[in-house]
Amino acid sequence: MFALQPELKVFSGSANRELAQRICKFIGVPLGQATISSFPDGETYIKIDENIRGRDVFIVQPTCPPTNEHLMELLIMVDAARRASADRITAVIPFFGYARQDRKDQPRVPITAKLVANLLCAAGVSRVLTMDLHAQQVQGFFDIPVDHLYSLPVLIPHLRGKLTRKTAVVSPDVGGLKMASAYSQALGASLAIVAKQRKSATETEALYLIGEVEGCDVLLVDDLTETAGTLTSAATLLKKNGALDIYAGVAHAVLADVAIERLQKSEIKELITTNSVPVRTVEGFTTTVLCVSELLGESIKRIHNDESVSSLFKIDNGAH
Repeated sequence: MFALQPELKVFSGSANRELAQRICKFIGVPLGQATISSFPDGETYIKIDENIRGRDVFIVQPTCPPTNEHLMELLIMVDAARRASADRITAVIPFFGYARQDRKDQPRVPITAKLVANLLCAAGVSRVLTMDLHAQQVQGFFDIPVDHLYSLPVLIPHLRGKLTRKTAVVSPDVGGLKMASAYSQALGASLAIVAKQRKSATETEALYLIGEVEGCDVLLVDDLTETAGTLTSAATLLKKNGALDIYAGVAHAVLADVAIERLQKSEIKELITTNSVPVRTVEGFTTTVLCVSELLGESIKRIHNDESVSSLFKIDNGAH
């Protein structure tokens, strides 16, 4: 006799409630009821307001700024679910903060991405669902299953409508070459790379270009932009090398104040991103935000039903 599948429940932290609501609408389940508030001293208080004993619980919470607050909220919510006897807890982290601190690149520095993985496991997470990690190896920091999605299948249909002329896909640094290569194949475009030098945490300088962009529309791809320094300095260099319209395709637009100013003054015509985090509007600059609720919702359904998630990585190689 088959055991009954535990009931699916989706809860949301306060980081991106709108995305969680859209995911629930796609799946066809109501968003779970939970109280999230703060004590006067700043401590987080969470109470799950419905019975989740034996349920398959998914908690949607990107760890975007304020990162520490949202991370702590996620950990407390997981602990609440575990102590309420949830059958399984999946942390749905569309944007995984701290993923850039994935190695010891200087003496006496932490590997914070590994620490965050340990904290999630210690809190009681059974599984992680995330998207466009800054470094693939972060998956290996977990001793639990990690489903790693890509926003590429969401961005490509939109980009095909935009990039109708001869196109070059450009990686703004060496680390993003693999991602840029996937986009160039999907779009049938050529590939180029900008070599950069980091001057500080907020400033980078594009040094030289490897590849041809003259007479091409350009798509700059990156997993994350925070200060927009890498993208805007690369765009300046590309313009000098004869690029036509420059678009930026970014999975996570975690835009700081300095990024807004830079984008407004930049050579970039449009920023195309996803709603993995709430995206700030940039006055006088075109930003297109594509929804990843169906991608995440379909993944949640498949995880719940013990089905394969890997087929979601396939993209239709339609006419270019």
